[in-house]
Amino acid sequence: MKKQPNVLFIMTDQQRFDTIAELGNKEIYTPNFDRLVKRGTHFTNAYSSCPVCVPARYTIRTGCDPITTNYWDNCPPEEYQDSTRHVSDNTGDYLSTTMKKRGYKTWAAGKFHPMRYDEDLGWDIQFQTEEVMEADGQEENDAYFSWIKKEHPEFAFIEMLHGERTEMYYMPQMSPLPAELTVEAFVADRAVEQIKKKDDQPFFGFVSFIGPHPPCAPPIPFNRMYNPDNMPAPIKGDIELDHLDDQIPCMNYAIWADDINDRWAQVIKARYYGEISYIDQCLGTILDAVESRDDAENTVICFFADHGDHLGDHHAWQKESFFEASCKIPFIISWPGRVDAHASNSELVGLTDLFGIATAAAGDCETRDGIDLLRMLKGDCEPREFIYGYWGTPGTRNFKIMIRDERYKYIYFANGKREQLFDVLEDPNELVQLADQNLETKEKLKTQILRHIEENHLLHPAAENGTLKSFDYEQLYHWRAKQFNADRGIHDFPENPKDILK
Repeated sequence: MKKQPNVLFIMTDQQRFDTIAELGNKEIYTPNFDRLVKRGTHFTNAYSSCPVCVPARYTIRTGCDPITTNYWDNCPPEEYQDSTRHVSDNTGDYLSTTMKKRGYKTWAAGKFHPMRYDEDLGWDIQFQTEEVMEADGQEENDAYFSWIKKEHPEFAFIEMLHGERTEMYYMPQMSPLPAELTVEAFVADRAVEQIKKKDDQPFFGFVSFIGPHPPCAPPIPFNRMYNPDNMPAPIKGDIELDHLDDQIPCMNYAIWADDINDRWAQVIKARYYGEISYIDQCLGTILDAVESRDDAENTVICFFADHGDHLGDHHAWQKESFFEASCKIPFIISWPGRVDAHASNSELVGLTDLFGIATAAAGDCETRDGIDLLRMLKGDCEPREFIYGYWGTPGTRNFKIMIRDERYKYIYFANGKREQLFDVLEDPNELVQLADQNLETKEKLKTQILRHIEENHLLHPAAENGTLKSFDYEQLYHWRAKQFNADRGIHDFPENPKDILK
């Protein structure tokens, strides 16, 4: 009987779909991402159903969309305020536990971003390292911070090991650490250690890089790898169309990115690309470790991101919108002999499908809110006709919903009953508003959304009197994100500058 395959998930945070050389980006250097593309099948229409960190990660670990997890943005819903409640109460076991029950040794290294940093996520071996220290005692429980303090105490004074945040969020930076000591190198090294272990059990490994999530702070020499003059400028449409989603100007303001010009944007993109090329180098050590194993050919590798980054496109920064730059993701499956090599697939796929990939490889597919992607690739099951995206609690002013078919994307905003419709095949940059022109397509997609709402009880508050619920438009509250090291008692700028010296 053939041994179950090893399964390795590798993810990045906030990596755009268009940042891999082999997939068409001629400005970036990614030999190891290219290597993975050549090893497997990449998907040209892969989406994050809720393009922001926490909900996306619960989708990855549960195989469920917000319609099941009840996680609609980065703030935990009321039902999870009780520390005894977990998302798995709604979804079933996390993927780590599910794979353990199928006979796998499980391990994970990197950023997990659960609703509580100390939530038990079910891994046999876990090296957790988060991007922000938000709670007392978090540093000593963070694998990377603890390692720096023990093995390299000369760097322990640094408050933000991954780069300065708050007002420096989209300021081009350089890592305060050498390349071999950054969190990306730490995570890759832990992954290599696990992959090289000899064991009768197959492994299910999960590698989660913090980068290229801002701050854009690659280490030397990746900080000067790209000339900003060679970087493409942001793609912008009419600002009224770009900002129909009121979350965009709100987030721009939150991270001090409300007035970034195109030259500045090119400098940021150069550092962002430098961070991706650095992660690519770390990826190479992981792929080398896989290839050194006797069962390399019987190892499933999936690469994906939780969401993208606007990087100035559509007068926007960060994520949380349903423009392609934000919600479309890189997504690659590699399994030599079982999945076509150097192949492309244009069907609609998403993060929910990862659960089915892992469990199908283990011999007992469980799809939950996803589909059996491995069977779909063989032509044994139907692909999706539609894929959906959600952000904000249904029935509230913040709620928005996206539907995409093979050609069109429709987005509805409850705040002000605003709408966007794009022909993403003819207009991939989403610059031409069709909501008032192509009424037939718009109504077809709205009708499908209402059907989807009716089929999912957590969405029911989003509809009212047979149509999508709306509110009179009100500008969202604008706030500044203060992201210091709270574990060291730092929460804000001082009221008086001299107080910082006390």
